[in-house]
Amino acid sequence: MSGDELAILVGGPAGSGVFATGTIAAKALVYHGYSVFATNEYPSLIRGGHQWFLVAARWEGSAMAHRRRLDAILALDERTVELHAGRLKEGGFVVCDERVAARSRAGNVVALPLSELVEELGAPPVAVNVAGLAALFGVLGGNLEALLAAIRSYYRGREKTAEVNARVAEAGYREGAKLSGRASLKLRYAPRGKRLLLDGNSAVALGLLAGGLSFFAAYPITPASPILHFLAEVQREAGVAVVQAECELAAVNMAIGAAFAGARAAVATSGPGFSLMAESLGEAAMTETPLVIVDVQRAGPSTGLPTHTAQGDLRFAIHASHGEFPRVVLAPGDPVEAYELACEALNIAWRYQVPVILLSDKFLGESYWTVDRLPDVGPEEGPVVRGRAPPGYARYRITESGVSPMALPGTEGARVYANTNEHDELGFLTTDPDVVKAMQGKRWRKLAALKEEAEKRGVKEYGEGRVALLVWGSTKCVAMEALRELDGVKLVQVVWLEPFPAEAVRRAVGERRLLVAENNARGQLASLVREHLLREPDAVLLRYDGRPLDPEELAEFVKANAG
Repeated sequence: MSGDELAILVGGPAGSGVFATGTIAAKALVYHGYSVFATNEYPSLIRGGHQWFLVAARWEGSAMAHRRRLDAILALDERTVELHAGRLKEGGFVVCDERVAARSRAGNVVALPLSELVEELGAPPVAVNVAGLAALFGVLGGNLEALLAAIRSYYRGREKTAEVNARVAEAGYREGAKLSGRASLKLRYAPRGKRLLLDGNSAVALGLLAGGLSFFAAYPITPASPILHFLAEVQREAGVAVVQAECELAAVNMAIGAAFAGARAAVATSGPGFSLMAESLGEAAMTETPLVIVDVQRAGPSTGLPTHTAQGDLRFAIHASHGEFPRVVLAPGDPVEAYELACEALNIAWRYQVPVILLSDKFLGESYWTVDRLPDVGPEEGPVVRGRAPPGYARYRITESGVSPMALPGTEGARVYANTNEHDELGFLTTDPDVVKAMQGKRWRKLAALKEEAEKRGVKEYGEGRVALLVWGSTKCVAMEALRELDGVKLVQVVWLEPFPAEAVRRAVGERRLLVAENNARGQLASLVREHLLREPDAVLLRYDGRPLDPEELAEFVKANAG
């Protein structure tokens, strides 16, 4: 049977190289010519605890999300067999070391002397993961050179490690190839040129760079830390100042100060850190300082599930900080959108001098997709005064659009002043009711243009049918995968959540039966539909156990509620 579609899971304890193995597998399948999706799950532990890495590949079309059923499992311990063997399709199998097989009761086990092989080659014991992966590729009839290329790519800059793992892989592949008759599925091989295997966090970092990012600050927090790691690694090459701050409060205030001085600044965090930043969000709003906050959501409240996913911060992002002020909330659904919207977030912040919140989540941030190319986007400056300021310059000049000219410190002829109290046009404190009302009105006039942008670009539509499935964020990918087994369904993705594109959503949904799916307990997108469209969804699917929706689960929901 030809391997047009397949799903492989690598499982084992934290510290056994599960993620390295899974990433190499994903790269190797891309090199074979497949479109690949990969995701993972891990506990909040450094050592011990079960973790897994799942790779789904498709020969035709794009692999958008995971599947429940598996074709093969690489088990680095017996717990992996115990937890996941029940997910195997008919004809599926487990590859593992003989020592693991001896402690397992599962059928369909391909037991190989992987530990002995690693010992004979003088490689470190952890290299059993690569030996097992290579054996799996041997059983599936994969291309050894593609696998070796993936190993060398993963260990680029660590040539000795790469070569040790390559020798182990060659030996493991030979062992697996001896048992190729155990698998009915065989891998295809027809390379399709250079393509990216891109995760959402890296896409956000690249998008910020494309948007002209010049200052970034963050305090490490799962699952947003990879954005900090990525930017710290390339900061010299990219010309960006990257600071690991002592806390989230320091990070956001550094970014506000940098933007006040003219730097295109951003921070990245998750829910607990965003909670700490709420007061400073208001500071940016009152001083009209451009600011981008990336919130890679995880399950809460409080510490919650630090390493699991959720879409529970939507209402918080819309209402965070006290008082009233315009803001923008954007939610990408895949890495290409994450790249594009991260760039656009900086442009919006500087065009309107408002805080922009980019809502990602653990599922999007730490999963990988095959990407052919990224869109051509770039920075737009906004109304920044360059050269000499005009006579009578006032930082908070009342304008028809609500956007005032922004001079930077050191601009000739300009008094550059910021005040977190209510202030007049020059920035000086005021309690005069007429001035207070005028300044509030000035800031809120920005909303008209923002609303117009949201209506034009805030909704995406896929397919056609008498049922409308409404989603936001990474649930879009799960929905795209579910649509493969659904007929008569139109997928509607809301990308701008604030301002909410009510008319665009209304037009996209029309008179269709309306279903909503999201990763939270209270149906936060559904609540926005009630608020802005005055319409009750016909059915809502919610998942809030720290895991993303499954495509099969979503397809079953749609079929049961299509009417």
